[in-house]
Amino acid sequence: MTFSRRQTLLALAGMSLGGGVATRVVAAPSLAPRPLVFAHRGASALRPEHTLASYAKAIADGADYIEPDLVPTRDGVLVVRHESNITDTTDVASRPEFAARRRTMTVDGMSQTGWFTTDFTLAEFKTLRAKERLPAIRVHNTRYDGHFDVPTFEEVIDFVAAESAARGRVIGIIPEIKSSTHFHALGLDPEAAFLRTIAAHEYTRQAPLEVQSFETANLKAIHEQVKTINPQARLMLLMAGGYTPADIAAVGGHTTFRDLMTPSSLRQVRAYADVIGPANTDLIPRDKNGAWQTPTTLVRDAHEAGLLVHSYTCRPENCFLPLQLRDHGAPNARNVEGSIAEIRAYLDLGLDGFFTDDPAIGRLALDGV
Repeated sequence: MTFSRRQTLLALAGMSLGGGVATRVVAAPSLAPRPLVFAHRGASALRPEHTLASYAKAIADGADYIEPDLVPTRDGVLVVRHESNITDTTDVASRPEFAARRRTMTVDGMSQTGWFTTDFTLAEFKTLRAKERLPAIRVHNTRYDGHFDVPTFEEVIDFVAAESAARGRVIGIIPEIKSSTHFHALGLDPEAAFLRTIAAHEYTRQAPLEVQSFETANLKAIHEQVKTINPQARLMLLMAGGYTPADIAAVGGHTTFRDLMTPSSLRQVRAYADVIGPANTDLIPRDKNGAWQTPTTLVRDAHEAGLLVHSYTCRPENCFLPLQLRDHGAPNARNVEGSIAEIRAYLDLGLDGFFTDDPAIGRLALDGV
């Protein structure tokens, strides 16, 4: 099944492809010269996330930026993992020498049990090997389990700089500083480590750089320093619907990300951020069955506040797509045409860039099939 642009708009309107909600797409021009493709944890649909292999595949497939998520080790070195809990993304559970380090910890208000980067020195951490995080969905990625170590932020910078030099094109880096309030409570300072690292590398002083966080306080604190190190850098406040940012919750506040999405709040966000990063469901909500509902005005409202909008995350498997765009394949089957149609629906709202687990599909959505 191949979706034309018209079919996608009809799907969004609930008049075709099984939808039940009538709506209208309100086009809004993008503020970017051309929407950007962000490789979400690399080409994570095709290689285990946050490995150099995943980043290499993303760059080869045309990503404009690659995304390293940053968490510190016990000795304060920034390594590239989606979260401090490394149970699902490394072989740590099979390593008897680390069995005693399994414990329960509260991170960003949620209790988790497993192994955490903050209980490992960098030297210990470097003995671990990466594995696929979603083995039931991305079975093909499990063939790479154990093939790669987990890179440090510095290693990723050097790798991207080398790829840029070899390919003759500039490749952006869009790092996310994870769980800042949590790590500060443990006596670590990920922002200081981040600033030292980007200042120490020629590439991150000059190349496109966009710093992400789900917290507001750290973006406010490093805003000027980041732009002093790299004048073209941008800062992005990531958003997650009805949740309260961890830094706000830590001081007893109750402001949610949805509160921050109002037109007046977006104007306040613009004082310390250049971009917002909402979930795709903040742009087009879904009902309990996963069907698209009426699009919101978030993109238009952000643009009116002077903010770019870079949303997350487009994934190519049926189970992640809106109900209207799923094909007749299995829930975990890849659905390239549906993924392209989904991306184009967000672009028609005026989106300035999007995160995708498969940058090759992102390029098809932008450049034509």
